[in-house]
Amino acid sequence: MMWEILWGFEPALITGFVIAGLILNLTPGADFLFIMSSGLSGGPRIGVAAALGVNLGVVVHILAAAAGLSALLLAHPAAYDAIRILGAAYLAWMALQAWRSSDVVVRARGSRGVWQAARRGFFINVSNPKTALFIFAFIPQFTDPAVGPIWVQILILGTIFLVNGALFTLCLGGGSGYFAAALGARAGVLNKISAILLGGLAARLIID
Repeated sequence: MMWEILWGFEPALITGFVIAGLILNLTPGADFLFIMSSGLSGGPRIGVAAALGVNLGVVVHILAAAAGLSALLLAHPAAYDAIRILGAAYLAWMALQAWRSSDVVVRARGSRGVWQAARRGFFINVSNPKTALFIFAFIPQFTDPAVGPIWVQILILGTIFLVNGALFTLCLGGGSGYFAAALGARAGVLNKISAILLGGLAARLIID
């Protein structure tokens, strides 16, 4: 059924969806800045791990959108605010840790650092209700009841969006890490930059 629905989409619609998704991925947001800051402070492996964690979080949001769960955030503002504040608090804690650290690049080379980066990326993405609302608002615009079940269309389009986003964020994380490696002697400065980015994200979640 999924293949039938996939081939039922108009080529122009899929093309427009892919282009829109790429533009959105290129727009700096919470995930973009977190992945970049992770690569800067921890190197290529940490940047890639952070990207993988973020994309696992996107999978959760896509499944929630397909199930209609994202709509609950619109109906319950208190739940939205609670998740938003939790995510902001976690980002603020990470910013403090990065600011205090002077040897993240060395410490992050082990598997523990890689796992931690992936876990943080996942948590930050899942705890950002804006991501859920964005996916819930963006993907359904490209669905058509005449093509097939809406939830199946959301899964298909969500997968396309996920693949495109994963390719970009993995390159972003790895590229930021290689840039940081080239400036390894200035690891302390890179950690401060990472801390400022994370602190800005925390403030943005609270203010918006």
